[in-house]
Order: sequence, then C-alpha cells, then structure tokens
Amino acid sequence: MDLSIIIVNWNTRQLLEGCLDSIYKNTHNINFDIFVVDNASHDNSAEMVEEKFSQVHLIKNNKNVGFATANNQAIRQATGKYILILNPDTLILSNTIEHALEIIKNYPEIGILGPKTLDKNKNIQKTVRRDPNILSQLFFPSQMKKLFPNWGPIKKYYFNDFDYDKESLVPQLQGSCLLINRELFQKIGFFDEKFFIWFEEVDLCLRTRKAEYKILYSPDIEIIHYGGESFMQINTIKKQALYSRSMLYYFYKNKPKWQWFILLLFKLPIIIIDKIIK
Repeated sequence: MDLSIIIVNWNTRQLLEGCLDSIYKNTHNINFDIFVVDNASHDNSAEMVEEKFSQVHLIKNNKNVGFATANNQAIRQATGKYILILNPDTLILSNTIEHALEIIKNYPEIGILGPKTLDKNKNIQKTVRRDPNILSQLFFPSQMKKLFPNWGPIKKYYFNDFDYDKESLVPQLQGSCLLINRELFQKIGFFDEKFFIWFEEVDLCLRTRKAEYKILYSPDIEIIHYGGESFMQINTIKKQALYSRSMLYYFYKNKPKWQWFILLLFKLPIIIIDKIIK
C-alpha cells in the first residue's frame, strides 16, 4: 500500500463528505486506502460514511477520545508506506496527493511534508510556525494576533516573515494536512495521547527534528482548508481551557519547568472556570 489517509471526524458530516469525495475524484494512479475515525459524532457522520463510502475503513468511537488518540487508532491499523493526516474540513485538489508522494519519495530525510493551504476564497492560510516560547503563550496567541499583530513574540511565533511561495525546511506545520513517512513513527512513536486536542502536531514536529528528520513545506502542492469547523461547536471558555491544558503539557514535557510553572499561574483561572461551569 502506497498511502493510508487518516481523517478524524467530530460532527462535520457535510464537510467530511466533501473531503472524501474530493479524494476519490482527484487522486489517481496510486494505491491508497482511507480511515475515518469518528469521535462519537451526533450528526450521523458515521452513517453517511457507511452509506456513501463503504470502501472506507470506519472506526466508530463511543466517546470523543481526542485528536491524538483517534489518529493513533488508525495509524496502528494502516499499512501504507506513507500516512496522510487530513482534517475533514479540507478539499484535495487535482493531483495533490500524487505530487506530494513524488516529493517525499525523492527526499528520504523528510519525515513530514506539508502543502500550501488555501481558504475557501483561495487566500493563503498561514500554517508554518516557529517553536512556541513562554512569551508567545502567556496569553492566547490567536487573540493576541488580532489585537497586537506586530508584537515581537507573536510575530516570531506566527512566522510572519515566512515566504509561502518558496519551498523551505520549517520548524513546524499546522496539523490540517501532514504527509508523514511511516518510518518516522517507527523511530519516534505515534502522537502523544496525553494531548487531547492542540499541540499534538507541535510535539510531533519537535520530536521529528530531534530524530534528525526534516520538515518540508512545499508550495507546489495545494489544498483547500475551511478551518476550525469542529471548534465552532465549542464555547470560548472550553476552547481556551482545552488549549491551555495542551500547551501546559507541552511545556511541562519539553521546556524548563520554571516556564511551565509561570504559564500555569496564568492559565489556571481559565481551567478552573471551565471545571466550574461543566
């Protein structure tokens, strides 16, 4: 098997259908299979897959186990030489997957390959990041980017000076579409399942570089990404608490403990509020 495509879904039935349809319509001349891991959706996503895409390997969870765990469920079953981690709110364009495979096969040192990602209006989504540091994470980066886009730590974290028209080795890529050499998982392990959502791909990219594999961004391959559709179903407090827990675990695991402790002092209130309002 050349490629196994893994899509983790939570209540994005319509987008998932479009994603699967785009893969089958626009991918040719390679041997691939698809795994959909449904995290206990209540919008009949799983039933849609069973009805319209019977060739898909469907894994139905009876609860939402999170992004990392769900991906790992499929990775353990997949037989592809390469693994494509794909969000359900994406569209694969003509020859995208074939070209991506050509690139990664030509560079055995590449552990992870990411595409140019466009929104529904064909504008570039900024998917390349530098490693998170304590200043960029004291407050919620997505909000700080809107309020203070030119603040030094935010500009650095979001890699504002990155050229999205140039092929480049990068520190990390957003996890909406990642083509991964299976050998990488054999060397460094799967996604860390202590991340429920957010930062699992940041941690994977860090471990990739530590294992001396490269992470490549290529503008020659493109996808459409609607972006954040699952998270629109979650209230702001919950999203900030989920983000904070994952970020804190990332810093506890990978950074000096004093940084984790300072961030904990900043993030603990939102985590407590989330617990109270459950």
